[in-house]
Amino acid sequence: MLTIAEKSPMFSGQGLRTELTSPMSIDRLKERLPDYAKDLRVSLGVITSTTMLTAQQAWGTALASAVTARNAEVVAAIAADARLSPDAAAAARGAAAIMAMNNIYYRFQHTMGEGSPYAQLPARLRVQGFSRPGVGHVDFELWCLAASLINGCEKCVRDHESMVRERGGTPEQVQDAVRIASVIHAVALTLDSVPAPSSVLG
Repeated sequence: MLTIAEKSPMFSGQGLRTELTSPMSIDRLKERLPDYAKDLRVSLGVITSTTMLTAQQAWGTALASAVTARNAEVVAAIAADARLSPDAAAAARGAAAIMAMNNIYYRFQHTMGEGSPYAQLPARLRVQGFSRPGVGHVDFELWCLAASLINGCEKCVRDHESMVRERGGTPEQVQDAVRIASVIHAVALTLDSVPAPSSVLG
């Protein structure tokens, strides 16, 4: 199976041109990681080394994970390097946004238990993004799964893993998306405690 470098779709405004001119990149993140987190420098290669995910699936997972992890430096670096069309980039960010809402609500509902009065009440949360995500449904569900993992919502993790499988996704694709989410989360957490040079986000 082809690697990401061999099967990347056309570049967008968040692709080649940005990658060549932006001060932020994944390589810059690797340089910023301290020695105690050197394993993460190698692990960041999971985004481009996956053979189970398409380029869009892998980079979208990385972008959704970065947004969910809430580290502006990591978001900027992933967005600069991402092989994503504008629609796909928007969908990845949209997955993170919707999951930021749903994960909190359904984590509460799950914590209270099936016997609680809240289990029977309608959520009344607007989630039209699920019906028209702007990308294939397997891709969008993988991104929702990654965000749900980082946010720690067991119910949403199970639901979105099930949706990926029902729509034709494989366990290997799910595993690679989980690997990407775990690495991006770890990088974001680590860099939160590392002083950023004034030029990084300026």
